[in-house]
Amino acid sequence: MDFPTELIIVPAIFIGLPWIVLHYITKWKTAATITTDDEVLLDELYNLAKRLDERMDTVERLVAADNADYRPARIVHDQEADNEKLRELDRLLAEKKGAR
Repeated sequence: MDFPTELIIVPAIFIGLPWIVLHYITKWKTAATITTDDEVLLDELYNLAKRLDERMDTVERLVAADNADYRPARIVHDQEADNEKLRELDRLLAEKKGAR
């Protein structure tokens, strides 16, 4: 008995191929989004970075008070350009938390 190949090819083209394409588009879109766990982790990392920055400022002030020749190698403490970016980030985080 001769099995017609059209019974396999036509459904494969019109059903199988779009299904595979749409399946992987869906997978791609869900993989590209940030989950709530990711947002919580980023928030925790941001808060940790702020605390570490404050600690570094304190250590640098203490060392500078004990040693007149000490010059910090990192960014200048409380530089307005840096603080402006941090305030903007704090504002955006507050807006995002308020929208929830």
